[in-house]
Amino acid sequence: MQFEPGSEAVEHLCLSASELGLCVTCVPEILSAMNRRLRERRLKREHYRLIKRHLLEDVADATIIDLTPAVIAATVAVLEMSTVRAADAMHVAAASVWGAELFVSADRQQCAAARKAGLAVKPVSG
Repeated sequence: MQFEPGSEAVEHLCLSASELGLCVTCVPEILSAMNRRLRERRLKREHYRLIKRHLLEDVADATIIDLTPAVIAATVAVLEMSTVRAADAMHVAAASVWGAELFVSADRQQCAAARKAGLAVKPVSG
């Protein structure tokens, strides 16, 4: 079952990666969006539980990149050179500080910011 456009491509990339790094805000952001869909009745409770279980299984071995002074400084730099929201800038900054080999996003502006930050980018259809 594909939950979002591009989710299959992201899952394939995650499963084939030797390491997965996620900004500390990633899982809460995803679950926040899913809870909003629950409240709007655009998502059934059983689908939410399935999504949550898959997400937590997928990220169980991930490196969680905290909001350190280096990540905050890099976030400021991303915000000053790109037109992205603060949360999107934090993801780019976390990947940059962590030394990610590949940055994956469905957000066109976030992908552009990641490229400006010197990251290799894989856009997915969203």
